[in-house]
Order: sequence, then structure tokens, then C-alpha cells
Amino acid sequence: MILGTGVDITEVRRLRQAVEKWGRSFLDRVFTREELENAKSRGSLYQHLAGRFAAKEAVFKALGDPKLTWQDVQVLNDKEGRPLCRIKKPGSAKLEVHISISHVKNYAVANAVIIQKA
Repeated sequence: MILGTGVDITEVRRLRQAVEKWGRSFLDRVFTREELENAKSRGSLYQHLAGRFAAKEAVFKALGDPKLTWQDVQVLNDKEGRPLCRIKKPGSAKLEVHISISHVKNYAVANAVIIQKA
């Protein structure tokens, strides 16, 4: 059963400006340690982070849970390189999160579909 869907678009420039203005405190508030380590190996750091930011926003919109934090949503990649999202919150084991991320030079977009497992 689909619980919700969400979509978000993020300007790469705005994410870069946030990192330049607030630095490590912004990065550590929005991204998990594993997400930041993964981002270091990517060709375009800010496009990659903007995609992850958009994916988290899409998940927030799909779930509609005001208690969900940036650190509760983790976006990595599976062995084939597909984006993989985990909700790191008690009671989320029954949630299946499907995400898709795309980016170009100036924008990143993500879509999320949340399914309740049986």
C-alpha cells in the first residue's frame, strides 16, 4: 500500500551557498557521516549533495511526519549504483522507500514513494 509520494527540486547554487556560509555545521545537520563520506568520491560534490538534499525533502513530503529529522533519512547507493534510502527511526522497518534522483549543472530533482510493507 502506498503511504505517500513526494518530489523536490533543489538549485545546486543554493546548496553550495549554504555550505559556504555555514560550513561543517550545515553539512553535519543535513547529512549523515556515511552520506558525506560517499559524496567525497563523486565527481561533482555540490550536484551530488543537492540530489541527496532533494531526495530527503521528497521523503519528508511523502511521509508527512513532522518529527522526522535530516539524520533520520539516509540516502546512499546500492551495489549497482542506484539510490537507496533508509529511514533510521524506530518503527520504520515496515516502510519501503523508493527514490529516484537526477541532476544537471544547476538543478537536482528527486522523487520518493513510500510503501507500507505487509
